[in-house]
Amino acid sequence: MSRIGKAPIAIPDGVKIKLDGQELTVTGPKGELIKKFHPEIIINFEENVITVARNSDNTFHRSLHGLTRALIANMVVGVTEGYKRELEVIGVGYRGEMKGKRLILNVGYSHPVVVDPPDGVALDFDVKAKMISVTGIDKELVGLTADRIRSIRKPEPYKGKGIRYKDEYVRRKAGKTAA
Repeated sequence: MSRIGKAPIAIPDGVKIKLDGQELTVTGPKGELIKKFHPEIIINFEENVITVARNSDNTFHRSLHGLTRALIANMVVGVTEGYKRELEVIGVGYRGEMKGKRLILNVGYSHPVVVDPPDGVALDFDVKAKMISVTGIDKELVGLTADRIRSIRKPEPYKGKGIRYKDEYVRRKAGKTAA
């Protein structure tokens, strides 16, 4: 039995759950998330606790069991606390700015790169610290947006320049040596 899938999800005060077949709607102080789950996974909602069960013990159902429970828990945390990813812009002459909701990055290309955030995600740029903050209630969308920004200029191993996650470690390489 999945250790993650077996754990019940406690619903905090201020969060409303609506279960319509396999479609789960979670509404909280920060917003609303709707997700449809696989029909072979059983989702039960009783007295502020959600439990997830599976039909059989085959590999496919076991893999869906823990995944479904984790996705529901992420939805509950998202509508109560939200998610935030921070990225650093490192490099001489690398900079960025906000124009409305758009993020404009100058990271060594011949042109500035414009990033439009998807619905449900907010971007913020701290000019002094050269930090980009990606915030939202959907964990998957926040991570996807942060990764899309990082892929504009990935950190390189020789000087460490580029866009990296705040807690990311970039392994450095030695450059060329004279013969």
